[in-house]
Amino acid sequence: MSPASSNPNETTPTGTGKLPAWLQWCLVGCLSVATTVPLEIAGFPAALLMGPMIAGIIVALSGGTIRLPRIFFFGVQVVLALMIATMISQDFLGTFAENWLLMLFVVVSVIGVSTLSGWMIARTGVLPGTTAIWGSSAGAASTMMIMAEAYGADARLVAFMQYLRVVFVATCATLVAHFGGHDGAAVPPHAWFEPVPMLPLIAMLGIGILAGLLGQKLRVPAGAFLVPFALAAVLNSSGTVEIALPQWLLVISFTLLGWNIGLGFTRAILLHARRALLPTVASIIVLISFSGLLAGLLILVLGIDPLTAYLATSPGGLDSIAIIAASSNVNVAFIMTLQTARLILVTILGPWLARFMADRA
Repeated sequence: MSPASSNPNETTPTGTGKLPAWLQWCLVGCLSVATTVPLEIAGFPAALLMGPMIAGIIVALSGGTIRLPRIFFFGVQVVLALMIATMISQDFLGTFAENWLLMLFVVVSVIGVSTLSGWMIARTGVLPGTTAIWGSSAGAASTMMIMAEAYGADARLVAFMQYLRVVFVATCATLVAHFGGHDGAAVPPHAWFEPVPMLPLIAMLGIGILAGLLGQKLRVPAGAFLVPFALAAVLNSSGTVEIALPQWLLVISFTLLGWNIGLGFTRAILLHARRALLPTVASIIVLISFSGLLAGLLILVLGIDPLTAYLATSPGGLDSIAIIAASSNVNVAFIMTLQTARLILVTILGPWLARFMADRA
């Protein structure tokens, strides 16, 4: 998942940061329109995510001090969970059961390469061991940040590494989807306000919010997303409920997620992490390339289409990959099965791997 926003030890505001908060938000909004419309016209999948993300990065790097409140990020995770649940059929668990050995190999391989990348960065002395390994971990970015801080890593550096990987992966996946001819059907703006049954929508949102709160309370990894997703997927695939989300709600959620990612690239974080920039970029390129090789293996063995294989093996963030998958003609169930399995496994193994590799860095 993409990381929740924070405001770590900002210095005296400069540039855009001198503007009132409401004016900064207006600037982000205007820039979002300016960046999203060309992407939409060009037919890029997830343009409603990528445009606001670019706008957020521009404002953040120009000195912006605004951050998306955590409550909005929570709401985004719940809505995205419900959205993906509508695409999951009864073959979700069957998909894993039929291919569990290959999927486990893929998941373990991505975790192994990401951990090795963190260890190599730590060996250079640029970053402390645990910070480098948590920052390189291929799980949901928000989960990795929370766990890293709990285990004594530098949260700002981990945030930088995770933010940067999400931007690289989301951008690369979007380009692959577009130029690979896998664009989904675009939804025209006038269709954003088509009516949906309100009572079922309110009931499902209520259930999703309660499930998300429960996931957080029980400290489930990425619980605000995974618990509502699991519950809604069971209800939807069994025919118990039919989930229908209005397009305007999805547009708002995609936009907020883009802002959440983009606004994380503050000057303070970049200055703090400037020594780690080149090693981090190199490790991200290696990880994306390795994921591409694993995607090739899935294509050869299972015969699935290239974009489904690529999105399934992409090293996070889970929420941005989910939006790109939803915007493209791909096997969403397969993608979410692999992405969810990796998140669960890296969360279980993460603390042990971080300690083990940091001691040997």
